[in-house]
Amino acid sequence: QVQLVESGGGLVQAGGSLRLSCAASGSINRFNTMGWYRQAPEKQRELVATITTGGSTNYADSVKGRFTISRDNAKNTVYLQMNSLKVEDTAVYYCNYNYRAVFYWGQGTQVTVSS
Repeated sequence: QVQLVESGGGLVQAGGSLRLSCAASGSINRFNTMGWYRQAPEKQRELVATITTGGSTNYADSVKGRFTISRDNAKNTVYLQMNSLKVEDTAVYYCNYNYRAVFYWGQGTQVTVSS
C-alpha cells in the first residue's frame, strides 16, 4: 500500500501562482511514476503532469509552459509549480503514484482561480 498526502491548494487570482506538494509513504518502489491529475466540476479527471524517478516528464498541452513538475526521490515527494494560472485551471488536483499500472490516489486538494 502507498499513502499520498497532498498540500498547497487554495484560492488565487488569475495570473497568480501556487505550488502543490505530495508526499508518498508506505511500500514505495524505487522505480515509479508520480504525477498530478485534476477534475473540474462535471468533467472527467484528466492528466496534468507526470514524472518518473528518472526525471522524465509528461505534460498536458493545456499546462505546458505554465506548470512545472518536479520530485525529490529521497523524500518520495512530488511538486507541481503552477504559474500564470487561469480560471479554467480551477479543479480538485489529485496526486497519483503508479507502479506497474497499479495506481494510488491522494485525497485531492482544491485549486480555485478567480478572475
